[in-house]
Amino acid sequence: MRAFLRKTIGTVPLIFLIQSLLGEPYKVTDVLTASSPNASRDIKWNPGDGIPLEVSGMEWMGGNKLALCIRKGEVWYFDTKENRYELFASGLHEPLGLLKDGEDLLVAQRTEITRLKDRDKDGIADAYLTESTGWSVSGSYHAYVYGPEVDGKGNKWVTLNLDMGEHANNATGWRGWGGIIGEDRKFIPMACGMRSPSGLGANLAGDMFFSDQQGTWIPATPIYHLRKGVFYGNQEGLGSMKLPGSPIQFKPPPQNISYPEAIKQCKELVPPAVWLPYNKMGRSATDIEVIDCKGKFGPFDGQLLVGEFTNSAINRVFLEKVNGQYQGACFPFMDGFPSAVLRLKFSPDGTLFVGMSNRGWSSLGNKSYGLQKVNFTGKVSLAIKEIRATPTGFDLELTKPVPNDINLKLSSFTYRYSKSYGGPEINKKSHKVEVVQNEAKPSTFSIHVDELRQYYVYEFEVEYPPAHVMKGYYTLNSLVK
Repeated sequence: MRAFLRKTIGTVPLIFLIQSLLGEPYKVTDVLTASSPNASRDIKWNPGDGIPLEVSGMEWMGGNKLALCIRKGEVWYFDTKENRYELFASGLHEPLGLLKDGEDLLVAQRTEITRLKDRDKDGIADAYLTESTGWSVSGSYHAYVYGPEVDGKGNKWVTLNLDMGEHANNATGWRGWGGIIGEDRKFIPMACGMRSPSGLGANLAGDMFFSDQQGTWIPATPIYHLRKGVFYGNQEGLGSMKLPGSPIQFKPPPQNISYPEAIKQCKELVPPAVWLPYNKMGRSATDIEVIDCKGKFGPFDGQLLVGEFTNSAINRVFLEKVNGQYQGACFPFMDGFPSAVLRLKFSPDGTLFVGMSNRGWSSLGNKSYGLQKVNFTGKVSLAIKEIRATPTGFDLELTKPVPNDINLKLSSFTYRYSKSYGGPEINKKSHKVEVVQNEAKPSTFSIHVDELRQYYVYEFEVEYPPAHVMKGYYTLNSLVK
């Protein structure tokens, strides 16, 4: 995908036309991007000249008001029609998430979830109240707290990054765990085995999902269904199982075996709903945002968008339930953003706001931070819309019908379960396939596969003549009976 820039004239915002596997169905408008690629503020910046918009959380407040928190400790209200910013709260410790709760805002800080109240209705928070706490806090740079996000049952979920580096303390204190805010406002641990669970989001059914990032014990980027009593693979925070209140006790599987074998040896270990293969789909997933726009954002309602930090991109995820278990496919969606994509939020009119920050790591984007909005142009270009598992293979649906057959290359692979940092694809196999186009629905193809391997990732390379190539990756956790 390429981004083409139209020169700024006066106060007219930059307009980017995004070209991707989808063609040009989306227009990206720049709201505010760092003027210097080498620093968080321009070298000429003075207090009062603007804000370093290192977006770390977003929440829609109603009307034209979007709440933004930035990693330097502030919450701003942004009027999306007038492009006006108003400071709402400050003095926070690296806030990494926002949630509207009644008339208040909940914000995740390192030490707690804080309730921000504006009691005199002057547009400025005048009460900072502890909403929830209960995890250990260290001097580790990576001791992040994410959330809260609410599921379909009203549970407010919070996830805790592992400590890393010389100040790390993962022996106790729920580091690498996810949980909910209880009625007594205490953190209730629910699940373990996380490494850097920086993105949270519910699907249309109200089930919560989180993204993790490749690293120790995590061979590639996973998207998991978040629920009680399960283990997500990383063993560095399992010391907290000894604490009162742990919902899970188990013996983890040995390392240096294949992921399918590890899952068979440890019933608490659950596979990702979707693997995002390393570099093919990105290197560090961030936020999760469901598309619920009634067609205002294209033909993908019900699917998830997943931010990508290192590659400055957004990926798309289709999920289905097979035998009560989530699985599905991921697809490249948009790239070429000027900074690392950290947070995503839809407005009621179907506009996607993309919040960015390069703080702490580098990305393919050469700017330090930014906020952009993405709008559907009404054009639907050819792409893989979804892939579904069948008893004999898969059904593949394109975004629009095609008059001719497609060419398909299909292979599969899995990963090794190991404490190593990341891991290669193993047990690779190319498959023989039979592709049959549905005459009644020429956008859909039935794909009969010579072998279906449980807990393997199936890599689709679809070519539509003369040279339009589309890729997708399906994680086959459960075989269709």
